[in-house]
Amino acid sequence: MPKVKTHSGAKKRFKVSGTGKIVRRRAMRSHILGKKTSKRKRGFRKPEVLGASDSSVVKKMLGR
Repeated sequence: MPKVKTHSGAKKRFKVSGTGKIVRRRAMRSHILGKKTSKRKRGFRKPEVLGASDSSVVKKMLGR
């Protein structure tokens, strides 16, 4: 059986933590930042752990 290729878009957007969880960046950080509060923008810096249903799909894309 051939090797499973890694999805190029997924490898740029997701990382696997040490415990095996899938980590992603938060949305809404790229533009129109003037109307967003500093507290809200600080929250976008923190990475988010994917939910169980999405992480199973992303793990397949990453070849895990």
